[in-house]
Amino acid sequence: MALSATPTSRNRLLAALPSGVLAELWPQLQSVELPFRHVLQAPGKPIEAVYFPETGWASMLAYMEDGDAAEVGLIGREGFIGLPVLLGADHDDIEAMVQGPGTALRMDARAFRQELQRLPALHDLLLRYALVHHGQVARTAACNGRHHTDQRLARWLLMGHDRAEGDEYPMTHEFLSMMLGVRRAGVTVSAGALQKAGHIQYGRGRITITDRPGLESVACECYGMVRRAHDSLFGLSEGTRDVYRP
Repeated sequence: MALSATPTSRNRLLAALPSGVLAELWPQLQSVELPFRHVLQAPGKPIEAVYFPETGWASMLAYMEDGDAAEVGLIGREGFIGLPVLLGADHDDIEAMVQGPGTALRMDARAFRQELQRLPALHDLLLRYALVHHGQVARTAACNGRHHTDQRLARWLLMGHDRAEGDEYPMTHEFLSMMLGVRRAGVTVSAGALQKAGHIQYGRGRITITDRPGLESVACECYGMVRRAHDSLFGLSEGTRDVYRP
């Protein structure tokens, strides 16, 4: 899909670049669809492209030898998929799978490396983002080890809601159990409690957020800490424009 002549993007990283830098990058960017469950980065495979999501999001999954996986990060329009390339690697053992269908701007990995050397503003901004994303990964690990399933589920649902285009998005108990690293039965109990409280509705592979303030009251502090880190990256303060939505 061809891009318009005027460089504008819903991706917050690209939008935060000086207009001249974005204009120089623009010819290298291709608009692509992000289908549900599509793998953008496969474990151990060469990374051929990086992606700047404009809508939807990808889950970053760590797999075990028995095939089980747990989510260690989540990337939407506030970030980009391809951190190993930024850090000098051509592959990783983490999978990036589209969990929220949407669109992205794609750049060939070789061209991306060249632009990082040529455009210091791009390199510096993405390194700052890498630190924020590292914080999200570390916070996820701490959260999974310390907080109750209800709190963790509420945190994850809020993160998905932040990056969704509306209040409803695809989700199954099976995938939620993988996201949280708990048994499916535990997710069923926690989701049932959130639905009974009126915070969500779920069924047929869909989740609807019906009471966001109530969901925020259940979530642990990890959600707010990660969100504030992203706000800080883009120079936002509490009550200003949403970091995740246009």
